[in-house]
Amino acid sequence: MRVSVFGLGYVGCVSAACLASLGHEVIGVDVNQVKVDLVNDGKAPVVEERIGELIAEVVRTGALRATGDVREAIKNSEVSLVCVGTPSEPNGSLCTTYLERVTEQIGAALAEGAKQGGRQTIVFRSTMLPGTCLNLLVPILEKNVGGTAGVDFGVAVNPEFLREGTSVRDFFDPPKTVIGELDPASGDAVMALYDGLPGEVFRVPVPTAEAIKYADNAFHGLKIGFANELGAVCQALGVDSHQVMDVFLADRKLNISPAYLRPGFAFGGSCLPKDLRSLVHAAQRADVSVPILAHVLPSNSEHLQRAVDLVERTGKRRIGMFGLSFKPGTDDLRESPLVELAERLFGKGYDLRIYDANVNLSRLIGANREYIENRLPHLAQLLTDSVGKVLEHAEVCLVGTRDPAVLSALPQGDGPVLVDLIRLPDAEARRAEPGYMGLAW
Repeated sequence: MRVSVFGLGYVGCVSAACLASLGHEVIGVDVNQVKVDLVNDGKAPVVEERIGELIAEVVRTGALRATGDVREAIKNSEVSLVCVGTPSEPNGSLCTTYLERVTEQIGAALAEGAKQGGRQTIVFRSTMLPGTCLNLLVPILEKNVGGTAGVDFGVAVNPEFLREGTSVRDFFDPPKTVIGELDPASGDAVMALYDGLPGEVFRVPVPTAEAIKYADNAFHGLKIGFANELGAVCQALGVDSHQVMDVFLADRKLNISPAYLRPGFAFGGSCLPKDLRSLVHAAQRADVSVPILAHVLPSNSEHLQRAVDLVERTGKRRIGMFGLSFKPGTDDLRESPLVELAERLFGKGYDLRIYDANVNLSRLIGANREYIENRLPHLAQLLTDSVGKVLEHAEVCLVGTRDPAVLSALPQGDGPVLVDLIRLPDAEARRAEPGYMGLAW
């Protein structure tokens, strides 16, 4: 394919050189003439492993050249990769100035007839927040081109997963390829760029592709911060943190795995809250600051509050709750987030009814009974023994269980408002219903 790459920084330079090495005919575009001249001389404008020899080779064969002329680049390409920077503004917001400028230039070049035949596909590779492409960049293109995205020209988002220092290696052996496509033809054009490369390919809506890069980088930062905070606590307690993490990393069932990484309701139970408090307290006694660990429980509490906020937003007062124990299939109520949710709603004066097939007040003993008597002493008058009684009572139903008896009884369409705390199996279909509210989806 004939490809133009806008922006010859790390991402653009590596993308241009690697695509050229795959057999594409590539034109690099940059406003900085020094970068343009370096590339045309077969030299890399960035310092990066393998990039120098790669650029020298593809320039020598004629597969890569550079220019500062946007019209020339559009005229001689069918796919345009936008790889310009999106730095932070002083207040932390995303700076889209360079993105907007390049988008305007590409749109103007297309409007002036620089493109000779065929449909141009503009592929945004820059990191940008969900909504940036469809709400900001597509309107700029449509205004300048005088046409419709997905019809007169293609648009896609193709985030990169290149680490500085190993970016060439990452390009040829990617962890995944993500294509946010405005229409199938746009996605097909991006697919053709990476034909033959390994790794799973995900073709998703444009905003999903934008969000994935942020999910990756936020988690990477969280992992590094977690490891460093835990290391500091271990050091203060006289423990070898690397020995701890060696064992931690060996657990591929719960630790390094998909476990606990699906958005759902708040966590609870007899272990996680207690152990987090103990660890943070030990860190404080050792004068070790652990802001990430110290904010896990407050974050969990905020997530629980989101459920309360959804109920308040309905303006209704009769509430039904399905599920009470902290984990399905048990009667363990200790630090159950559903108990906490019931307590908050009851405290705000809501008329509450609760059903949990595993919770029978007369059978609760020991710590379980003591916990309930302290936190929700009115539980006996709130519990019901049937799903139907809750549905008859409720204007709003909070669903916190996957009990088949509950799921099969939930009404479709008309009925009480459903506040989904667990992402119901048919959540995707229910999202179109006016009475459905998902907690974090």
